[in-house]
Amino acid sequence: MKRIIALLALLSAFPPLSTDMYLPAIPMLVKAWQTPLATVNLTLICFFVTYCGMLLVYGPLSDRYGRRPPLIAGIGLFVVASLCCAAAQGVEMMIAARILQGAGAASASAIALAISKDLFTGQVRQRVFIQLGIIVAAAPMLAPVIGGWIIELSSWRLVFVIQALLGLVAIAGVARIAEPLGSRSPERLSQAIFGYFRLFRNRRYILLTLTFAVMGAPFFAFIASSPDIYITRLGYSERQFGYFFALNSAAFMVAPMAFSRAVRRFPLMRLLPCGFLGMTAGALLMALPLLPGVWRIALPMWLFTFSFSFTRPPGNNLILEQVESDVGAASSFMVFIFFVTGACSMWLVSLDWADKIPVLGWLGVVSSSFTICAWFLLTRLVTLRQP
Repeated sequence: MKRIIALLALLSAFPPLSTDMYLPAIPMLVKAWQTPLATVNLTLICFFVTYCGMLLVYGPLSDRYGRRPPLIAGIGLFVVASLCCAAAQGVEMMIAARILQGAGAASASAIALAISKDLFTGQVRQRVFIQLGIIVAAAPMLAPVIGGWIIELSSWRLVFVIQALLGLVAIAGVARIAEPLGSRSPERLSQAIFGYFRLFRNRRYILLTLTFAVMGAPFFAFIASSPDIYITRLGYSERQFGYFFALNSAAFMVAPMAFSRAVRRFPLMRLLPCGFLGMTAGALLMALPLLPGVWRIALPMWLFTFSFSFTRPPGNNLILEQVESDVGAASSFMVFIFFVTGACSMWLVSLDWADKIPVLGWLGVVSSSFTICAWFLLTRLVTLRQP
């Protein structure tokens, strides 16, 4: 079981590994390629747009042909694309390579959740999701620090070579496990895609998915804007930026551990609103000029990230608990809508704002307020299946 959890953690970490290791290089590429920040940020936005679109492809593929074949093919594409990123000579080539990288990385995120649903049930799956949340937290915490060291000691190109090597490790791990899907869908692939239409008739699943998707928008906006805020606006080095980013990402590790303790004493349906309120409090601290200097973003964003990570793993489990069939499609759409909202927020924060910190704050206030209202409305309209 430990090997399976380690493999699932590596697969789930592909998005942060593909973005956070690369973040310290963004201001450097702006200068080296004499390209506006908004254009260089397309390497992030296009990655997530392609990533989101391909999520919807891998879900039905994994329901029809099993989890392993599309997973190995997708990670193989990720490896090739990472090497193309390392060889990029300009922003156009980098954007094209990042599009391919996003197409490959989508297989890992979509199918990892489906494998979790295949192998584990109920409370066991919730514990696995919490463990994954703790392990995966190390990726966004360590990735920018490691990326900063690599960039200072060698080159940003080596970051993508290391990503390719991690992809090869993931392929080796997938090749060694037995096929997790017990019975494959008898439908043709064209028919399996209609599983999405069946999901849209599942009110509990769709409403929960939308409720939890919106709350991640400020976090993705922070990923896109943090290099500009810490390095360009506040004057910190790439390595120092990595430390601030790691401090924020540490909340990802602490929050699931706090939830695993709290859920022993309090019911899930009471804990989730506490996380939503914590996100609102952190966002308000950013939106209002109450803290001095760098702490205006560092401390409120830590609180926001903690509260977000407190609700995300149990939220994923609660969403999948509403589904009995078309699990691959369900996990794909859940991740798809989450990253679509994230890509939109990354585009929004990449505009030419005079001060991006209050923009992040008000975006957090709006998104968390929406989540709170949607949650209380949802829990009164439908009866949710609980793990």
